[in-house]
Amino acid sequence: MPTMTLSNNQVVDLIKQLPPEDKRTALFVLAEEASIQHQERMAYAESQLRQLCAERGLDWDAMSEEEREIFIDDLLHED
Repeated sequence: MPTMTLSNNQVVDLIKQLPPEDKRTALFVLAEEASIQHQERMAYAESQLRQLCAERGLDWDAMSEEEREIFIDDLLHED
């Protein structure tokens, strides 16, 4: 099946031409996909933070929210 390359504006223009219910369906599908991708990124980030904690002798699960924030802040400001 041949594929087309469309700009973002072209895609938006096409969606605007859909009946209201189809617009809503498209929005829900896109929102669900974005949510799944966000959850996957967050799970990956958390696994990386757990690994970094373990390498430093810390337990991510035992840390309070404040301790986690301090840990992340320290990571961001490492030289």
